[in-house]
Amino acid sequence: MDVRVLMNEAADGPAPGEPVDDAGLERLYAYPDTTARPWVRANMVATLDGGAAGNDGRTASINTDADNRVFTLLRDLADVILVGAGTARIEGYRRAARRSGGLAERALAEGRGVYPAMAVVSRSGAVPPILAEEVPDRGPVYLVTCEAAGEGALQRARDVLGAERVLVVGEDEVDLPRAVRRLHERRMRRVLCEGGPQLLADVAATEVLDELCQTVVPLMAGGRAQRITTGTPADLHLSPRMILESEGTLLHRWIRGGA
Repeated sequence: MDVRVLMNEAADGPAPGEPVDDAGLERLYAYPDTTARPWVRANMVATLDGGAAGNDGRTASINTDADNRVFTLLRDLADVILVGAGTARIEGYRRAARRSGGLAERALAEGRGVYPAMAVVSRSGAVPPILAEEVPDRGPVYLVTCEAAGEGALQRARDVLGAERVLVVGEDEVDLPRAVRRLHERRMRRVLCEGGPQLLADVAATEVLDELCQTVVPLMAGGRAQRITTGTPADLHLSPRMILESEGTLLHRWIRGGA
């Protein structure tokens, strides 16, 4: 599978028209320094006509080889994967696997884990059953919730995940800026938000989003699929930094102004 650059605003790196290998992709998607503050990156896929999923309601039916390649890389580079509980259930999310290739050893050398963590956002405090199960050779799971979940739900989550992995941030709603700060305090500084559309809208509206990586696949799906954001109004301006192409799939990076 060949990948080539269409646009690259970075000071160095491959120029338009040049091919990109695995090492080049890693450089192009590298996180900035996150010592002082976290960096929140979202990764979403969409069809040419704007659908965030196929007609079966799942993103897997519109994924391409290029999208899967970048999806895996972005997980390997992240410290924690932020996902809404509904998306985790619909997409059948499982705990994150060990980082690929030499990225696991590099993460250890940098004082990071060999597995990305998973942080599930749920106002109700419910942990998706698949993620509640401890699995060998898989990363930890955190619950990000609020006081409105109620003490019963919070205690059940603590019983399943452990008290230290239940982050209660906010009273009536999940306070996403506070959640990101709490993750940063736990050395989870490279945050990868995988949606779904409601969570991404909330992340954009609260301006904790620094970067959007969007894959556009060469498919018109029609139907009634929702967009990559839905619900909370947001007015977040982003600037294009990179566009790659592979077999018709377009891979974008957009950066928030001032990030």
